[in-house]
Amino acid sequence: MEHPFLPILLVFVMAALFTGAFLGLSAILGPKKPNPSKLSVYECGLEPVGDARERFSVKFFLIAMLFILFDIEVVFLIPWAVTYKGFIAEGMGLFMLIEMGIFMVILAIGLLYVWRKGALDWR
Repeated sequence: MEHPFLPILLVFVMAALFTGAFLGLSAILGPKKPNPSKLSVYECGLEPVGDARERFSVKFFLIAMLFILFDIEVVFLIPWAVTYKGFIAEGMGLFMLIEMGIFMVILAIGLLYVWRKGALDWR
């Protein structure tokens, strides 16, 4: 009897073999002409400025995490909107609308809390 995950395993094995083969061939057959220009640090086409180990403000990371958090929560709205017509057909439209309303209120309260705490201020 064939295992149901055997095709998936074979795909992963083939991907690993192709990746290893092409990386190895590139390392063996690829041109190797290093020069100072190619070995220099590339940063948006400009010469790097400052130290690479410069500390960033914690607010930068906090705003980035908040953006990701609210972005992921907004992504939950897309499947809900797609399936909402089906919920209406099943007679659960009002219930699902109230549930999504509660979800949006919780998001709004979270956003107001973060805003009041000053987490969105760059200064």
